[in-house]
Amino acid sequence: MDRLKAMQTFVQIAEQGSLTGAARALDSSLPAVVRSLAALEAHLGVRLFHRTTRRNALTEEGRHYLQSAREVLAAADAADNALAREAGEPAGHLTVTAPVMFGHMYVSPAVLRFLQRYEKIRCSVLLRDRQVDLLEEGIDVGIRISELEDSSLVAQTLGSIRRVIVASPAYLKQHGVPTHPGALRDAECVRVQPSPVDRWMFREGGKPFSVQTTGRVEFNHVAPAVEACAAGMGFGAFFSYQVLPHVAQDRLQIVLQDFEPPARPVSLIYPHARLMPARTRAFVDWMKREFSGFAL
Repeated sequence: MDRLKAMQTFVQIAEQGSLTGAARALDSSLPAVVRSLAALEAHLGVRLFHRTTRRNALTEEGRHYLQSAREVLAAADAADNALAREAGEPAGHLTVTAPVMFGHMYVSPAVLRFLQRYEKIRCSVLLRDRQVDLLEEGIDVGIRISELEDSSLVAQTLGSIRRVIVASPAYLKQHGVPTHPGALRDAECVRVQPSPVDRWMFREGGKPFSVQTTGRVEFNHVAPAVEACAAGMGFGAFFSYQVLPHVAQDRLQIVLQDFEPPARPVSLIYPHARLMPARTRAFVDWMKREFSGFAL
């Protein structure tokens, strides 16, 4: 049995959720995938998956083995890439994830410039507005706008982003510019679901506080909510990068700046720093240069 190949097959079954998906990802046959998994389980003496008609769910032993298998494959990949680095440029496939709008505006352009520099690297960019588990979903690098809570990951701070309150100049002319967040309780507020749904956070005198908000319209995505504010539908709470183009065009105006909560870090996160493949290290270094001094 080729143990590295068997580990690779096992990891693909876990990531794809099925034997058929693993066979497709590996460009292999279904019988070959079945034989490889059976041989690995026989070698280990444990069952790695609960088999169902729809999906293969990891057993407890399988979950533990998955992380170890990824580390072993990463180490082998790192060894291969170390030789590739000596012979030429980093190569292989890289998977990156980021929030949808931030990824569209900032990460994707940086990735394209990276790929133009490193022609032997292929990249999948996954834009998702949810907390992504890098280890569980087999992702190499993530960009996150929040404090890092998972101590198993490595974080590199790229910059910081403010949380701001905005409204259109026309709305402010009609209703007045608020001087304290408390004024938002009686104002029209455009909200985004899911979120800290009804309460917007502020800080005064170094202490945090929240304000209950109401409004006639809410969205499940940021972009139409920003457009609604620019159309005069009320106040909105957004990350600064989400509204800066509208602010620059005088379609939105930032208010209550003295009460903004602390800026949130923009972090580059990744697992296994010690076993980082050359392509991942090249990408991390590239993004640190691209975002040097980034603050919005």
